Amino acid sequence: MNRQISRQGSPAETGVPPRESTNSESIHTAPLSNRGALGDGALPSNSDHTFTPINPLFHRSIPPSILPQSQIKSLINTAEPVFYLTMQSAPDSTPPPASTEFERTPVPESHQKPARSFWGMYAGEHTAGTEFVIGPLFLAAGVSAFDMVWGLLLGNLMAVLSWRYLCAPIATRTRVTLYYQLEQVAGRKFIIAYNMANGILFCILAGAMITVAATAVGVAPFVDVRMPELTDRAPTGIAWIFAVLIIGGIFSWIAARGYDMVARVANIAAPWMILIFLVAGITTLPKLGIENLSQFWEASQTIIWNGIPHEGHIKFTFWHVFFFAWFCNAAVHVGLADMSILRFARKASYGWASAAGMYIGHFMAWISASMLYALHLQQNPGDTSVLPGPMAFEALGLAGLLCVIVAGWTTANPTIYRAGLAFQAIFPKRSRFVVTLATGGLATFAGLFPAFAMQLLDFVGLYGMILAPIGAILLVDYFIFPKMRLLPNYAALRNASFNPAVVVAWTVSLAVGFVFFKQGVFPSFLTLPVWLLCGLIYVLYTRYLLRK
Repeated sequence: MNRQISRQGSPAETGVPPRESTNSESIHTAPLSNRGALGDGALPSNSDHTFTPINPLFHRSIPPSILPQSQIKSLINTAEPVFYLTMQSAPDSTPPPASTEFERTPVPESHQKPARSFWGMYAGEHTAGTEFVIGPLFLAAGVSAFDMVWGLLLGNLMAVLSWRYLCAPIATRTRVTLYYQLEQVAGRKFIIAYNMANGILFCILAGAMITVAATAVGVAPFVDVRMPELTDRAPTGIAWIFAVLIIGGIFSWIAARGYDMVARVANIAAPWMILIFLVAGITTLPKLGIENLSQFWEASQTIIWNGIPHEGHIKFTFWHVFFFAWFCNAAVHVGLADMSILRFARKASYGWASAAGMYIGHFMAWISASMLYALHLQQNPGDTSVLPGPMAFEALGLAGLLCVIVAGWTTANPTIYRAGLAFQAIFPKRSRFVVTLATGGLATFAGLFPAFAMQLLDFVGLYGMILAPIGAILLVDYFIFPKMRLLPNYAALRNASFNPAVVVAWTVSLAVGFVFFKQGVFPSFLTLPVWLLCGLIYVLYTRYLLRK
């Protein structure tokens, strides 16, 4: 017996805000036990409501607004029959929320963005400050020319596919943030702990971008400002602190203005910044002794990516480059943090816009940055420090210097915005502007410490391994559970503040990942197995709880 009760679940069942109805015949359901919420099963004398008995051993359909329509079947886990009151309801006349960021409601059609907003944002975000560090770190790890080029081509392809076919579909169907969706599945108690960890990690990443931008003061007339080296962990002086605070304050204010402001900055800066990276690579070629493109491949294997790691660095292979390119943004594509961005997309196909960031930023820009570092090593033998500001200034002058600042800007902005949404979920009554501004302050504090930027490869791998598994849980819950006739949105539908299956799946998979990391395994190698393990444990433990 599999009965269709209603077209739309009630807010009490789903735990989500009611969606504005355009159909006057829409039906809501409200559960009434045998003794009834109205007292001993009684109804008002003028009631003409209809009751439908439900066998608790079977499923009933509850297609709430944030779940797949006509797919979700929720398990009625009770020992006695339950009656559901069906009634006709008028269209929802609730006024729209005052905020246009929709932190806890689905994004309405009127606020969805065109494709150009996403192409520009992804190109700007990923053609960014990190590229000035990651490119040189690949070279320092002794990657060969073949492994660099093919590893980036294929790894970035996998990243784009992850955005398009994992993150974009769930984002454009639910139209809510990762944090709100996770609250429906995992419960309020879990979301507080997760969002705190998520926000802090995003703040550290944004702080690394602020560090990169602050290296722009390492040239005339500020040559006396001591720049951080690869081994530095703490601030290098008062002048460095002052530079970071100014740059971090500007970045934070932009992010606090909201998604519209973030997208506007990206669209303005991206074309110019992409051109600067391209010109940097081209103008570096003759300085490296490469006179024409026909000489590039042969010369690159000896002059740029010679396959010899610097002292203290492990040797990188094709697989290091491939998995790092795929999972350096694991938290935002397979980890679904970009639901916060792609919920504004009109179509799931806008996930292809991530290709702008991957192949312009994580291919062309990483290669150009490697070439800048190779030129720096050629002109300054023995100086292995990675300083984006001075490197770009040596190649392109003032334009290169501005590029370093703007590149850090366009990455830090959306990262601080995402972190602000994470903290907003913890403090929902606080203004998003104030929360995001405070988040920017935390990111600026992290930017004072150059260790996060100078050890970026390991940090990015770890942060992806920690946050990405939550994406596996949400994808399984949203797409797989309905097909397995398992209960999705556990916390919302049961009004629970805690989902033990989520905690067990996340903690056990992370514990396994950290065991291998402690054994010296490159963290980007661990992201995929930890992600898959987390989803598998979530399914198995949920089935165990239902049987129990």
